[in-house]
Amino acid sequence: MTQNTTDQFFKNPVLGHPAGLFVLFFTEMWERFSFYGMRSLLILFLTTSTINGGWEWTRENASSLFGSYVGLVYLSTMLGGYFADKKIGYRWAVVIGATLMTLGHASMAIETEFSIYLGLVLLVFGNGFFKPNMVSIISEMYKDRPDKKDGAYTLFYMGVNAGAFFGILLCGYLGEKVGWSYGFGLAGVFMFFGMLQFWLSQSIFGEIGLKPNAASKAKIEIADSDQRNPFTPIQLGLIGIMATLGLLWILNAPVSKISNGKIDVFGFLGENGNAIAILTALILFLLLLVYRFTKYAKVTREKLMAVTFFAFLTIFFWAIFEQSPNSLTIFASDYTNRVLEGNWSVTFLVVNSVITILPLAIITWVLSLLFQETFKKYTVAAVILSTSFVIIWTIALWMLAKDYYTAGYLSLSDATLAFLKIEKVTVPLTEVPATWFSTLNSLFIISLAPLFSKWWESKYNPSANYKYGIGMALLGLGMACIAFGANGIEPGAKTASVSMIWLILVYLFHTMAELCISPVGLSNVSKLVPARMIAFMFGVWYLAVAIGMKGAGMFGENIDKIADEHGLSYFFWMLTLISIVVAIFSIAMAPIVKKLMHGVR
Repeated sequence: MTQNTTDQFFKNPVLGHPAGLFVLFFTEMWERFSFYGMRSLLILFLTTSTINGGWEWTRENASSLFGSYVGLVYLSTMLGGYFADKKIGYRWAVVIGATLMTLGHASMAIETEFSIYLGLVLLVFGNGFFKPNMVSIISEMYKDRPDKKDGAYTLFYMGVNAGAFFGILLCGYLGEKVGWSYGFGLAGVFMFFGMLQFWLSQSIFGEIGLKPNAASKAKIEIADSDQRNPFTPIQLGLIGIMATLGLLWILNAPVSKISNGKIDVFGFLGENGNAIAILTALILFLLLLVYRFTKYAKVTREKLMAVTFFAFLTIFFWAIFEQSPNSLTIFASDYTNRVLEGNWSVTFLVVNSVITILPLAIITWVLSLLFQETFKKYTVAAVILSTSFVIIWTIALWMLAKDYYTAGYLSLSDATLAFLKIEKVTVPLTEVPATWFSTLNSLFIISLAPLFSKWWESKYNPSANYKYGIGMALLGLGMACIAFGANGIEPGAKTASVSMIWLILVYLFHTMAELCISPVGLSNVSKLVPARMIAFMFGVWYLAVAIGMKGAGMFGENIDKIADEHGLSYFFWMLTLISIVVAIFSIAMAPIVKKLMHGVR
């Protein structure tokens, strides 16, 4: 009688799951800490005046660079996934990715023009190697325990959101209140800790994620009997042309703006060269996609059409949702009254203390359970991980102490102030960091995810089309809140003092939208696509996400033009209208898409 290959991982469980899951949990947590921590600062750093340490870029240029950066992050996952699957294995891919990201954050902390650009390049490739392979290790670890998978992904998702929350909270705070280098640098420090503890604990994964060899490749079976349609040389040539045009476009878009047209790869095509290049690539891509669909059996073809439909909707979702680190952060920084006094100051300090200490205490408890289980065998890794938490607790408590002192609710001696590196204040007040609002997304996800999970498991579970429709409607409702709040801002105004409640409502509705849409997309790909085509269609999906991310930057590029002419509220009403139109379109297409899905829910 043979033993299940995954039984070895469940011998000494932590909270009913393999200890290896929690090694991945903390590795992913620190990676998300670094990714979201840096991302929350990027637009602010680029647009802040040189007097305050920024680059004083226009919002148009900053948004263009931001859009290209996040778009490239998702495109690079195809490269990282390929090398992991075919060449180096998941483990080496994770280590290479984490190392590149550590170097990227360190480079950005230097704050020279060259080092910032170098850092962004390293982060793009680092994310590409890291991002697709963590989930692949979990999938392998639980392949004989499907009943435990949902719980495993729930715990893992908790680590993702905890990392995002603390990254934005602490990197954002240090970047805004202390210095940009501290925010960028802190992101790199914890990415380094995550990489070390993963590398030193890697034997906990058994043979999972090792470099592929002939024996492991032989185990891969074709799960369907549909006709195979390999890419012809002409099709591969077209893919090469499309990829080249797309890559040049996503790089050229910010470069041509930042250099004032001095560097413009598509300048020979005229003023609209960038648009001509990307439209050519998209038309070629759609023609190739449609042609390949005709080569498959009817059921397979229609399922692929359904996936493509949802990928199309996904573009609009991410283009609007990703205004969080872009136009919404600008709104928080320049147009929101973030100075609190009296009872409101006390309320914020108490709430901020609770949402900082409580999650940190829970995750520290999880760490203690893992420590007990792994300390003897993985001593150095356990010590490194524990050290990272000592540092994070120190920074969190220092941040809270500084806020209470600055607000006048904590007395500290001159010697203590000097020791804690806190400047003496004469006028007590509480100023909420502009990046703080972005933490609400992770906080709301952790709070609301169980409710939405119950909804999806109930008899009232809506179809994929309706989930997209509900999600886009909630996205529009969030944008309507900020549009309504910005209603009194005059055209051309560069500052205002709008109530914080509108931003809080935006993140509440946008989080609910994310819970409707984000988990549904990848699930549909895995359910609808034949096993041997999964890599290609995931590529199509991540291409859609990348276009959406770049679209977010393109929306942000136009915020000043629209605000100067029509007012800031008009910009957000436009995004509201787009969201509602896409929501209606998704619901209206439900009967057609249901037929294309052939019973798959």
